[in-house]
Amino acid sequence: MLLIGYTTKEGQSRKIARWCADRLAGAGKAIELLSLKDASDVDLTRFDGAILIAPVHVGRFPKPLIAFANAQADALNEMPSLFLSVSLAASGHDADDWRGIEKVAVDLSDATGWTPGRTEHVAGAYQPSKYDLLTKFIMKRIIAEKDPGSDLNADREYTDWEALGQTIDDWTPG
Repeated sequence: MLLIGYTTKEGQSRKIARWCADRLAGAGKAIELLSLKDASDVDLTRFDGAILIAPVHVGRFPKPLIAFANAQADALNEMPSLFLSVSLAASGHDADDWRGIEKVAVDLSDATGWTPGRTEHVAGAYQPSKYDLLTKFIMKRIIAEKDPGSDLNADREYTDWEALGQTIDDWTPG
């Protein structure tokens, strides 16, 4: 059985988690899909592997991921694990952006003791319809610079589902 644990802010990481669960279940794998907010007492010894999914916001991952990885580092390090780091920076080709998201992932390992077997950076979504006023202002500026010509008032998904599917297929244990 595989665990897919996620934390989300606007919902894209949850959507990615559900998509991964559907793909793996379609391939005959038993899956438990779980919000990391509700995962403090999960016994990881019953799983053959784990996929953890979380968004990067303001240069860090959400507290539920950090708490789970910290509490479960030993068990996670003993099993095949895949970490999907979700961010808009992963949708572009800017070297500084990529160094930034890679550093955030390394900082997670350093802080928690969990070293994922594989880490992939997955492009997220721009969702002004779900942002508070300050986030909307900041994100509009970022998108205007990174994706000129895009409609700054419209939600837009950047996730490359085909590439994600290949990642899942390549990683899946057993």
